[in-house]
Amino acid sequence: MEKTKLWSKDLVLIIVINFLVFLNHLMVLSTFPFYVEYLGGTEAQAGLAAALFSIVAVLFRPVIGWMLDSGKRKGILILGLIGMGLMPVGYLMVGVLYLSFLFRMVHGASLAFSNTSTATIASDLIPKPRFAEGMGMFGLATALATACAPALGLSLMEKYGFSTLFLAAAGVIVLSIVLFAFLKPAPVPKQQKPLSFRGLLDKDAILASVVALVFMFTYGALENFTAKFAAEQGLPGGGVFFTIMAAVLLLTRLTAGKVTDQYGEKIFVYACNLAMLIAFLLMGLWPNTVTYLLSAVLAGFGFGGLEPALQSMAVAIAPPERRGSANSTFLCAYDIGIGVGGGIAGALISGVGYGRMFVIMSTFNILAILLYAFWAGKHPSSFSYRKKHGMV
Repeated sequence: MEKTKLWSKDLVLIIVINFLVFLNHLMVLSTFPFYVEYLGGTEAQAGLAAALFSIVAVLFRPVIGWMLDSGKRKGILILGLIGMGLMPVGYLMVGVLYLSFLFRMVHGASLAFSNTSTATIASDLIPKPRFAEGMGMFGLATALATACAPALGLSLMEKYGFSTLFLAAAGVIVLSIVLFAFLKPAPVPKQQKPLSFRGLLDKDAILASVVALVFMFTYGALENFTAKFAAEQGLPGGGVFFTIMAAVLLLTRLTAGKVTDQYGEKIFVYACNLAMLIAFLLMGLWPNTVTYLLSAVLAGFGFGGLEPALQSMAVAIAPPERRGSANSTFLCAYDIGIGVGGGIAGALISGVGYGRMFVIMSTFNILAILLYAFWAGKHPSSFSYRKKHGMV
């Protein structure tokens, strides 16, 4: 039996565009706490900036999903790309803490437009028999950006300052707009769906999205504060941590999609949450160079396996006319998790310090396992459930 073809020119283009979107996003995300400090802010205010970024993205995503389901794939994407290119320039122009928060919020909305569109266009292009594998390959863009962006952003900031960092972040989006000109998404029937609250979220995507949201609380703490934690503890730089983490993340995603297609997402939900739990306990209770680097390995496996498995679960049974809503539902959870997780972590650091913050945040991994075991894993949107009951 001939294997279904996965790759096409447009799938490659949307993966590269998604990589550039996340390169821009993560270069700024990993360095923004330092920028807040440069402007005279505190860790709590850095956490507030992370929360505001994500809150705005969450507010926009459901409406973006509705617009995408009405067939406006390319228009939404170009709007997001333009915003992501302009916002880093905005940070340079203002140089005032709370005005930079305003630009950060617009940056969050731009990310919502951009990566909700790229995920939806990719899910249109991927054949059903290889869907989880294809979404895993799409997720490699995030993995590669995670490998490059924090280390690149921190290096540019340390060697050349914030001006060069922000201009570089804007420059990668200019390249993505050039590639956008050659993109031809799969045709989707245009329809005028009425805008309603119930129609903004996809009910079949909610279960995977809630599990992802709880898991992302820990990832939000990691992304926003690991570099500052390392600096305060005298550990190898945040760039080292994120490079190791991303290398493991990349290796994990090369196989995660195929495993999910064959066996379901259950193995990743349990193993990846356990890996992240151990990583946080190591950093919180026994911070030293060895445990710090081991935590990077565990965190890379944790995020690398869980995020694409749950995104595939969220979108897999959605028809083309609901894929925008399904992707926006999942990505809303992603944003809430990172933003609220960063906000909680910032408040905890100010109150009890980094060590206790990591220990407290690790409890969210236990909660994510329980939510999946007793709720999400028993729904037909689950690959594991469908395979167990002969539904695929």
